[in-house]
Amino acid sequence: MTDATETVAIAADHAGYALKDQLKPVIEARGLTVLDLGTNGPDRVDYPDFGHAVADAIRTGRATRGLVVCGTGIGISIAANRNPNVRAALVHDVTSARLAREHNDANVVAFGQRLIGPETAREALKVFLATEFSGGRHVRRVAKLSKG
Repeated sequence: MTDATETVAIAADHAGYALKDQLKPVIEARGLTVLDLGTNGPDRVDYPDFGHAVADAIRTGRATRGLVVCGTGIGISIAANRNPNVRAALVHDVTSARLAREHNDANVVAFGQRLIGPETAREALKVFLATEFSGGRHVRRVAKLSKG
């Protein structure tokens, strides 16, 4: 169960801002704080800047989890994953959202606005936020993700 004082950093590029804005209420409905790092319109921007912004918010402790969105979710998740504090998972449904948390202790969820419908994204985000890391055999593996 997530802590009600938890902050979730969210960001998107121009191809993902509409879905980001549709998902913000899902986070707020859980009583979590949203740290919106942009972008907020259709003007072209570079997705790495927004993936890095969410990663930096996690690195500095301003947020404990994150949500990133671009056209496919691929580029922005790669950018976020450049930070060793981040385990960003590109998610396409509730099953991948649940497993990203249970097995990989993902702390950032990524969506592709061009690839996932808003209802599926909402349900996947709910599952991502509600699912705990299962630990056990996965702890050793997850620890290796942050090694260079």
